[in-house]
Amino acid sequence: MHSIFIFAGETSGDLHGYKLVRELKKTFPNAHLFGVGGPKMRAEGLDCILEMEKFQVMGFIDVFFALPRLMRYFFSLRNLLLKKQPDLAFFIDYPGFNLALAKSLSKRSFKGKICHYICPSVWAWGKKRISKMEKILDHLFVIFPFEAALFDKQKLQVDYVGHPLVQNIYTGPAITTDGRLIALFPGSRQKEILRNFPLQLQVAKKLSSEFPDLKFAVSVSEPSFTPILKQLCLEAKFDQATLFSSDQNGALMKSCTLAIAKSGTNNLELALHQVPTIVTYGVGPMDLFIVKNILKIILPFYCIVNIIAGKEVFPELIGPNFTEESLYTQAMRLLSSEQALKECREKCAEIGKILEKNVPEVAIANILKNEKQPIQNLH
Repeated sequence: MHSIFIFAGETSGDLHGYKLVRELKKTFPNAHLFGVGGPKMRAEGLDCILEMEKFQVMGFIDVFFALPRLMRYFFSLRNLLLKKQPDLAFFIDYPGFNLALAKSLSKRSFKGKICHYICPSVWAWGKKRISKMEKILDHLFVIFPFEAALFDKQKLQVDYVGHPLVQNIYTGPAITTDGRLIALFPGSRQKEILRNFPLQLQVAKKLSSEFPDLKFAVSVSEPSFTPILKQLCLEAKFDQATLFSSDQNGALMKSCTLAIAKSGTNNLELALHQVPTIVTYGVGPMDLFIVKNILKIILPFYCIVNIIAGKEVFPELIGPNFTEESLYTQAMRLLSSEQALKECREKCAEIGKILEKNVPEVAIANILKNEKQPIQNLH
């Protein structure tokens, strides 16, 4: 019986993985799909040999204490794959673990094809990974169109399959307000919130005095952050912000005139909703030194929206450029000019055109179906 091994080591991988499992079952109905997955992949019918939850660790301390367990899982999976020899080993994101496992398999007697879905950010850091990935992978599926050009096509087959977010963009009702809504996205980690939200609040306070029609909303990434956000609002003496849970982000984005958002994945979602956005990223002096001098991450843009466009769509206020004055200036520029807002929305519309409206998991299944041996044996 022909088989496919799939690995997803975190929640985002499970979200991508369950759709992939569904499509692979349709495309290769006789294949045995087994591997590591979360609740969604298990519900979709993956024969789960290890639960994804066992691989979820956060922060250096957690990783340090989890290392013995992760190493045990690593060698257990490697030995199982070498024994079972599935036709395909398919790794989803989680690059530290997955690329190490792919490398270990490629050096040994693994005969199947090794694929990876969602490329690590080699364009920002870890450029040395490019040559390593070309040596250990047979196929790479990427979600940004510019990523394919980073690799040597003679050494590694790379296919851009579209971004999952394009298919999952919110289409429900908007939030009704009696004025223009400004949405604040302070971050998904406590350190990010403490570095971004106080300045965002100070500027929101200034804007409320300039524009009485403005309403303010704050996206709360996790319920546990609610007390922190409320305390920071209290300290800023700003009680005009309404807190919304992250599952309301789609409705929030569909409703707002302007967003002030910490640099991250939500920037792309805001662009797809055509929301003019000011991107912020508070960086401590030591972090800034490490980024520039040790990691040597020096890019023309840091916001993924601007990287995709190859030009400024959203103004970026990163590190020392992120001040109360600079944020206020950018916000005033946009809120005082309908033309400036319109131009930003038009640039956002271009992002939607650049990102193909493929269904990634369907594209992946079709590509695998049309490849040469051993994939075609799975029919």
